[in-house]
Amino acid sequence: MTQVLVLGGTGWLSGRIARRWRDAGAEVICLARGERPAPDGTGLLRGDRDDPRVYEQLAEQSWDEVVDVSSRADHVAAAVEALGDRAHHWTYVSSMSVYSDDVADGLYESGVRLAPAQPGDEYDYGAQKVAAEDAVVTLGDRALIVRPGLIVGAGDPSDRFGYWAAAFARAGIGPVLVPELAGRVAQVIDVDDLADFLAAAWRSGIMNAIGEVHPLAELLSRVRAAAGHSGELLEAGDEWLEAHDVQYWMGERSLPLWLPADMPGFMRRDNSAYRAAGGSFRPLDETIRVVLDDERARGLDRERRAGLSRDDEVALIDQLTSP
Repeated sequence: MTQVLVLGGTGWLSGRIARRWRDAGAEVICLARGERPAPDGTGLLRGDRDDPRVYEQLAEQSWDEVVDVSSRADHVAAAVEALGDRAHHWTYVSSMSVYSDDVADGLYESGVRLAPAQPGDEYDYGAQKVAAEDAVVTLGDRALIVRPGLIVGAGDPSDRFGYWAAAFARAGIGPVLVPELAGRVAQVIDVDDLADFLAAAWRSGIMNAIGEVHPLAELLSRVRAAAGHSGELLEAGDEWLEAHDVQYWMGERSLPLWLPADMPGFMRRDNSAYRAAGGSFRPLDETIRVVLDDERARGLDRERRAGLSRDDEVALIDQLTSP
């Protein structure tokens, strides 16, 4: 039986990976703090990766596959050091945030990365992922490093893609505030497509895992249609939004998927290596339907980690349209 260790395994993506391997007939162990349950049919080994002795409980075991999604370079390096010589294959989920170039269109995996994080540096997500990659590549052709872009789907804890499903659904016949759409694009990958890929045949190398490029206007139009929104779309310019304290991309009081004009390449990465390795994409409208159902179930007006509350949105619309 295939032996799989998922470092994590109880989170949004890592839990799906653990379930995929379980469904493929593997024996799956999830190493996690235990604050959330491991998927049914998998084992949970409790451990805190801040503890330098956390891997001692695995000292006698070997693994056909180890999967790590951590954004802490020290955690990744310690795992590679402790378990690397007993792993037949190692998958690390990195990020397209490793690239230093957000301008080039269609950037390949050979694109220049950020400088890796060093001990004592202030935390920077992209730099941490770079340093983590550097630890994993020491495993040579036993390692697969996958760089996803924006991962979307039901249960997304970042709330970025789901914000738009909620915004259109809650507005009904009312207006919805959007950024200027001309020339802007979006590029996403469904969490279930990514999990399927990561729990399939072993591969090696580095690849961007991201879907096709869609004009942002088209993507929002498809979300709007699924939600049944019939109100106006009110576009606000970058300078106006910034002047009214609306943030780019993510976070509180933001418009997700909106990027600064000086980052035209951030959602135009090349995905040919992923496709050549067997990566697939379900129809975008299917993902939208799943996300919309999930947002309705979780509550359209709930507090969220990204986007605007409806009250904030209406106040901004009033300011935008007032003479």
